[in-house]
Amino acid sequence: MSTKRFSTTLSNYKSLEFILGVLLTGGICFLVLFSDLLFPDADKINLSARLLEPFTHAEHFFGTDPLGRDIMSRVVAGGKVSLQVGFLSVAGAVVLGVIMGLISGYYRGFWDVIVMRFADVQLAMPFILLAITFIAIVGGGLGNMIFLLIISQWVQYARLVRGSVLSLRDREFIQSAEAIGVSHFNILFRHLLPNLIGPVIVLTTLNVANNILLESSLTFLGLGVDPLTPSWGGMLADGRTYIQNAWWVSVFPGLATLLTVLGLNLLGDWLRDSLDPTGKTSR
Repeated sequence: MSTKRFSTTLSNYKSLEFILGVLLTGGICFLVLFSDLLFPDADKINLSARLLEPFTHAEHFFGTDPLGRDIMSRVVAGGKVSLQVGFLSVAGAVVLGVIMGLISGYYRGFWDVIVMRFADVQLAMPFILLAITFIAIVGGGLGNMIFLLIISQWVQYARLVRGSVLSLRDREFIQSAEAIGVSHFNILFRHLLPNLIGPVIVLTTLNVANNILLESSLTFLGLGVDPLTPSWGGMLADGRTYIQNAWWVSVFPGLATLLTVLGLNLLGDWLRDSLDPTGKTSR
């Protein structure tokens, strides 16, 4: 295959990757945002309609669960918890990690040693051990789950930003800004931060998908959000008892998780190649 033809094929693939990522992520986000209007009866119990098979009843297209609740409604409503955890936890980790990374890489010395040694200790601790310890002390719930993911993931952003700042710290435009008396605050947030935002955005996209998986996993194990709150992990946990006789109770929330994570990963891969041309993956 000629270089030109290969380049065209790769460009078409990346375009398809972006389109699929936007369609999957955008479609699921739209349904979740308007879930209260589209599916207002997600928690309505109807024992006379329990465990209806999917694709056999128009009013319960994905079937019903052991309490007669509509699976489609609960999958869409459960996405609200997963997306809240994914986006809010990553937003908090980005803010904390970027600030700590900027301070550590720019000032170096004492601050760099303190921040990086603390980061090393936290990275050496298995996440599941941290999660079990944290939840045993403060309890579960949506807010605590988001806080847990923030304190467990800010280190990734701090190390990424610190490495970029160290490579930019001695560049001519930073030295010139210091020479003319530009404040440290302006150097950090107006000169350094814009030059390292690309890798942060890529890591953010991938971590949203990762946090959705973590929330579902912890909730499945009983360490996440309140079991009474609809969530994909909770629905998977509820359906494991009926997996042989009512597979749809677990399969549809599992598919929702898969498609959401797939869409976010496709966008993250596209962003990585778009924002960092030198690091494009070969296909």
